Formats: sequence, structure tokens, C-alpha cells
Amino acid sequence: MIHDIARKLALCLAVIAMPLTSQAAEYTLRFAHLWPESSATNQEVYQAWAAAVAADSNGRIQVQIYPSQTLAKATASYQAVTSRDVDMTATVQGFTAHRFPLTQVIELPGMVPSAVAGSCVLQSLYDEGLISGEYHDTHVLFLFSHGPGHLHTARKLVAQPADLVGLRIRRPTTVVGTLLEALGAKPVGMPTAEIFPSLERAVIDGATLPWEGVHAFRIHELARYHTEVDLYALAFVVTMNKDVYASMPDDLRAVLDKHSGQTWAIRAGQSFDAQDQAGRAVAVKNGHTIVTVEGGTQHPAWHEVLAGTTDEYLAELEGQGLPARAVYERARALGSVCASP
Repeated sequence: MIHDIARKLALCLAVIAMPLTSQAAEYTLRFAHLWPESSATNQEVYQAWAAAVAADSNGRIQVQIYPSQTLAKATASYQAVTSRDVDMTATVQGFTAHRFPLTQVIELPGMVPSAVAGSCVLQSLYDEGLISGEYHDTHVLFLFSHGPGHLHTARKLVAQPADLVGLRIRRPTTVVGTLLEALGAKPVGMPTAEIFPSLERAVIDGATLPWEGVHAFRIHELARYHTEVDLYALAFVVTMNKDVYASMPDDLRAVLDKHSGQTWAIRAGQSFDAQDQAGRAVAVKNGHTIVTVEGGTQHPAWHEVLAGTTDEYLAELEGQGLPARAVYERARALGSVCASP
């Protein structure tokens, strides 16, 4: 009995003597996104970001990650942030058609040589105020892009635009859908997670994706033909509810500010570039057929159509009073700077 009391007293004293290295969470942020939990993007970007924020806030900010659309559908996650159904998200701007038209300039053919370059361009456009007005209803943390998006088909090799005629190709956004339609394909809109079952049931013939997506969503198990043509790149944003951000004290907002902007944009781009390399390596290892179009979108067989759709997109936005060509030209100029080592 005496020994039990002594043991309990010693335990209490030990607990009291422990250093207080962290505090209880004052804010728990629900972070919804579309990537699988096991994906490198979830682990290397979102989980890493959450861990960094928790560490720098001494545990006062905790981030709960909800992957695979478990808390909000990919196509509705930006709206879920504005309505505070979730506190923050990582999503594709193009999933909300016509809401981010200037941001989607990055989706035009040949704009992005790598995810790092594309991410640097997007974040710079935001920081310079050229696209920031499109995000007035949320608090943006950082923007980024994936690497060049290519064509991946299950039963037919696409070596030239004529091979696309009549093929049902999944498109991620309306901008990419317009490009595919101009090339003769039949674009089909669907979230990334629906590509695999749609290919399996032959609802579609192929999809547009970067190599990262081919591997992360297991598309390589069904699509054995790949055409590298640098067709497009998607813009992504990590953003949070404005009221949640505003409700935090200055020191916690400073933590979030520290983990915002170009540093994390580049970090996300680096992860995507590494995943592109890994995804392509899997296709090579499995003996898939890969056609790399010489010159990419500048190849004569592809250039005229793609240049025409680019001009049409910019002209349409200019007709709406938006400075599309100015943003496009600035993005091109930034691309040269951002692509430099």
C-alpha cells in the first residue's frame, strides 16, 4: 500500500516536472483535398505543411487532413471553404468553371516546362496582383501547378492529332476540353478519381494527365499508350476560409504567413516533378509505348490548332474586359525566369 502511494506520488511529480514543450490546440483546421491518402502529394506537401504549421505554432494549430474527397467533393471544395463547410482545401481552380479565367491562362499549351516553373509563375502572378482578385473570397496560402500534362490511352496510340479524332478523352477543365475538341477528340469531364473505373468500363478511351497523376491514380494499369506533347498544366490553390484566418491572433496568423507563398509553391512543384519522373519510370519498366512529340506544342502537326485555341481563349477573355493577353505575356516572361536554375 505504502509502495503504491509512493509510486503514484513519484509519477505525479515526474509529470509536473516535464517541460511544457507544446500547448493544446487552439485551432483545428479541417483540410479537404482530392488526392489519395497514400499519394506522395498528400504526404510530401499537405501532411508536411500541416506538420510544419503545428511545430511552428507549438501545437496551437492542428491540421486534420481529409484526403480522397472524404469531406468535400473535388468539384465543390473551393465553395466548401467559402461556406465554411471545411476550413481549407487544396483544389483545382478549373474545377469551378469560369471562376478563375486569368489563373487558367497557365493551362494553355506549352506554358509549363516543369511543375517548379509553373508553380513559380502562378505564385508570382498572384504576388504581383495580376490574378489575386479572383480569390477575394478566401485567404490564399500558396498556388502551384503540376508538370506538363500529356495524353494517355488504353487501346490506341496517338502519334498525331488525326489519331485523336473520335476518341473519348477525359478532360480536367473546360479550357483543356476546348483544346481536345479542336484536335478532334470528344472531351469528357470527370474528376481524377473517376478515370480508372471509366477506363475499365471503356466509358472513355483515354485521359489527359501529368505522369504524376498516371501513377497516383493507377491509370498506368489500364493505359499503356502515352503521348508526351506538353498539352497543358493545371493550376492548384491551397486556401482557407477568410473568417477563420481573421479570427486567429497575430502570432498564429504569422505562422500561417510564414508557411505561405513562393517557398511552399516551389516545394509543391518539386514534389510533382519528382513524381512525374517516378510515374514515367513505371511506364517504361512495364514496357508501355511512349511517343515524345518533337518540339511538343511547337511541332507543325500540333501547333496550328493549339495556337488557334490559345488565341481564341485570350480573345474571349479580352471581350469580357479581362486583361488576358497582359497576364499571358507576363506568364510567358516569368516562365523564362522561373525555369532558370
